[in-house]
Formats: sequence, C-alpha cells, structure tokens
Amino acid sequence: MATVDGAYDCVTKTPMGDQTSVFTVISNGDTFHGTNAGPLGSLDVKDGKVDGNRLTWKMDMVVPMPMTLEAEGIVEGDTLTATVQLGAFGSAAMTGKRRA
Repeated sequence: MATVDGAYDCVTKTPMGDQTSVFTVISNGDTFHGTNAGPLGSLDVKDGKVDGNRLTWKMDMVVPMPMTLEAEGIVEGDTLTATVQLGAFGSAAMTGKRRA
C-alpha cells in the first residue's frame, strides 16, 4: 500500500463555513482515484496524480453551484494538508487525519 492511501477525516474552511468530509485516496502508481464525501454529497476525484507524498486532483462540484475544484496537497505521516481552488471564491484550506 502506498503511503498516501487511506480515508481521511477532513475539514475544509470554505466561504460557507467549515465543511466536513471523508476524502478517500486509492493510488495506482503515479495516479489515484477516490471520493470526497460530505453532507452535500460525494465528489469523485478526477485527474488524480501522485508525486511522492504530493497529491493533485480535480473535483466537479454541483451543489451549491456547478464548478470545477482544483486541489493540491501533501501527506505527512497520517496528516493531509491541502489547498482547494474555489474558482471566483478564492481558495480553501483542507486538513485531514488518516483513519487507523
């Protein structure tokens, strides 16, 4: 199992307030797929890339409005620290802890 794989309990600091989610990473070499599932639904990871402990990915959001989110993050130990680009709304910090 790659060091980035797992399910992370995340909080994303958005303009709408803190959004909790479970971000799942399933890597395959230098790519990964997974989901980010929260109260507003589940978003599929698109174009997931793995470079060591660095992740980049996109997600197509539909609620509360359609937009493509672009994200990048670093996994250190059991901690994920990421930044999600929210289009016209700037960026949001996302932090997560891997489930045991």
